[in-house]
Amino acid sequence: MARPRAFDDDKALDAAIDCFWSHGLGATSVRDLAAGMGINGPSLYNAFGDKRTLFVQALERYSERSMRSLIRRLESGRSPGNAIREFFAALIEKSLTDPEHRGCLIVNSALEVSQHDTELKQMIASYLGEIEAFFRRCLERGQNNGEISAKIDARDGARHLLGIVLGIRVAARSRPKRALLEGMVRPALALLDHPTQRRLKNRP
Repeated sequence: MARPRAFDDDKALDAAIDCFWSHGLGATSVRDLAAGMGINGPSLYNAFGDKRTLFVQALERYSERSMRSLIRRLESGRSPGNAIREFFAALIEKSLTDPEHRGCLIVNSALEVSQHDTELKQMIASYLGEIEAFFRRCLERGQNNGEISAKIDARDGARHLLGIVLGIRVAARSRPKRALLEGMVRPALALLDHPTQRRLKNRP
């Protein structure tokens, strides 16, 4: 009969996320992971597989707890335009309140992953694609209800907003200044407003 594990899988994965997030995939050793997760090497391999397999699991958990949970919350209780605005507000706050200025694990990994690792590249591209799809859904719904200007191409607009997400996450690692990050977002958000909505906002 197999003995029960002496550690919590979720807590161990959270510790692995911190290791990869702080040092990156390449610079994080199995010894670093075992120490951070509070388990020995054989237990790590038995529970999670090799380092790359653990990294895949860590990315999935990170994505679920950060990006996906935020998108679900915003889409369930916000208008399309406000969902986009609050997404960026949350992104900026997260970037500014991280004392280590680690950026985003997904974006960091996109910059680090080997061009020869097709599986990881596709996995990371899929996560970024989920953010793009969120923006596109918001733009299309906002255009349908008159909240967002119909002059914007929803596909191109979603890609533009994704580009701003990437820019914020990279810029915040070296220049975590609110004025800088909000300045990156402000012009794009101004383009979203339908002219009628803009007049209503400005009406005394």
